[in-house]
Parts: sequence; structure tokens; C-alpha cells
Amino acid sequence: MSTKVIGVDLGATNVRGAVVTGDKLSAIISARIHSEGSVDDVLNDIYQVVDQLMADDIAAIGIGVPSVVDVEQGIVYDVLYIPSWVEVPLKKHMEARYHVPVFVNNDANCFAVGEYHLGKGGGVDSMIGLTLGTGLGAGVIINKKLFAGYNCGAGEFGLLDYKDNILEYYASGSFFQNVYGLDGTQVFADAQKGDKRALELYAELGTHIGHAVKMVIYALDPQLIILGGSVRLAFDYFQKTMWDEIRTCVYTKSAERIRVEASELQNSGILGAAALYYDAQ
Repeated sequence: MSTKVIGVDLGATNVRGAVVTGDKLSAIISARIHSEGSVDDVLNDIYQVVDQLMADDIAAIGIGVPSVVDVEQGIVYDVLYIPSWVEVPLKKHMEARYHVPVFVNNDANCFAVGEYHLGKGGGVDSMIGLTLGTGLGAGVIINKKLFAGYNCGAGEFGLLDYKDNILEYYASGSFFQNVYGLDGTQVFADAQKGDKRALELYAELGTHIGHAVKMVIYALDPQLIILGGSVRLAFDYFQKTMWDEIRTCVYTKSAERIRVEASELQNSGILGAAALYYDAQ
């Protein structure tokens, strides 16, 4: 993996990018996003980053976006937090400017591809990357390739009905605010200090995450699930109750053999975007 690929992570407030060579990153370049601006305003924010990274030896550009994507055409739809980006042919714009292949996908799929090629996913045929942040997203690897679905909607387990709401209402970092009106950052800080109530809340969260894992097992029966997003940092606080719930799976052999681990990738958004190039080979 000596090929140089630019990875770009488009977020709600910033766009970040770097040159990725294997699992190594150059210095990261970032710029603020004019999220309330026009389509061209936001494109120029992306160009501001990529222009500083582009060189003659760059083979491709990968971009992760928080939206649904027409992967073949590289068109992004209804990008979260950027109202003007309702339908933007991002691949077309980028290839016209930089004259290298451009790969566009949603951020959860990028996370899964990054883990598969550059993280803990090496050697498996099937893997799910579950992103546990303000919501619950997923990227699906089947037969060693990303499976995005017909409309780039595969893996939306967070939107499944669960209890009196949907799964991500409970199985995500928003659980503390949604259910108890508490700030998740403060709960995490309290748990680090050994606060009993905070640890009890994480135990409850673990049960919900365990249920999400069971839904993944029933739907796809993968070899490995990697947990990403900010919630992964609290893995030690919820993994026991998570496993307790996983073991209630009807398919006992699947529950015994599944691996569920927390991501250790740094800058996974950039690495995952760049890894779209490897997935396409």
C-alpha cells in the first residue's frame, strides 16, 4: 500500500484531509465549512484543503460525507448540517478540478472500509463497522468488499424500531440525553472517576448496544463487529452488559463466535475515505 491517496472527511463544521500512504498520514489540513453557504461555498472549502495536498504522485481522492450517496455517480444527497447540499455531483466537480479518480461514500461506510483495510478487519471475509456517536450508523463488508446497498442505505440498523422509539435513540451516545436528560460528556467523565450512577448508566447503555449487535447478527451473521464513534472510548464501562445481551441470541453459535471490538484507529474518517480507493481495486 505505497500508493498515495488523499482522504477527505467532510463534517458538520470542518473539512479535514491528508495524504494517506498505507496507514500513514501526512500532516492534516483542515478548514471551516461555511455550512449555511451555497453549494459553491462549501465546494471551495473542500478545494481549500485538497489544493494544499494535491501533487503529481496522488493516485486518487476519497471523500466521506454525512449523507446518502449515489456511489457510482458520486452524487451526494441531503448532506446533514449543510442545507444547500441537496443534490451535488461531488465526484464530477472534484475530477474536473484534480484529474484523478474520486471515490465518494457516506461516513459510516468509510469507517468500515478503513477498519477493514487499515485497522482490525484484516483477514476476515465479513465485518460490520458500527459507529456509535450521536446516532448509530453502520458500514457493511461482505466477501471482502463494501456493500453499500442499492441506494447506499445498507446497514441503517439505528433506524429500526426498538422499544418506544428507534434503536439509535437508546444505542448511541445520545442515550443519556434522550432518556435521562444528562450530558453524555459529563457521564463519561463521572464514569472515569468511578461514579456509581454513571457506571450504572453505562451498564444500561451496554444492554441496548448488545441488542444492536444481536440485530446485526440476525441480519448478516458477520465474523467481526468494530465499534467506532465517541462511545467506543467507554467500551470498558459497557462491554459486560453488552455481552450479557449478545448471549441471549437465539443462534448460540453465532453469539459464541462473533468478535466485537472497539476501534483503535486514529483519524478514521480520513483513513476510511482514502481506503475507498483500496476497496475499488
